[in-house]
Amino acid sequence: MQAEFTVKEAIVLSPNDNVAVALRDLKSGSSILLNVGSLKLTIKLIDDIPFGHKFALKDIPKCGLVVKYGHVIGRAKRDIKAGEHVHIHNLESLTSVHSVCKGEGHE
Repeated sequence: MQAEFTVKEAIVLSPNDNVAVALRDLKSGSSILLNVGSLKLTIKLIDDIPFGHKFALKDIPKCGLVVKYGHVIGRAKRDIKAGEHVHIHNLESLTSVHSVCKGEGHE
């Protein structure tokens, strides 16, 4: 009898997360199967995702909170699409002095 092994490509630790973390380099166009709580979710990547980086599990609106490992880690500087790389180009700290969200009820 042969055992079947699957290589996990990304991890989501909390069902409240709206980003996953790549466990290896992932290629644009790949479909990634994830367990999010009791749900199985498939995300098609829009961008290449380097090992250790984040990608969106669902669309995140400009100034929307980004949640990783069950904790808010920042907010979107612009609209982020599901499957898109989430990093410093589209994510800002909640304490950002030059926030793109100032005046939008997110100070």
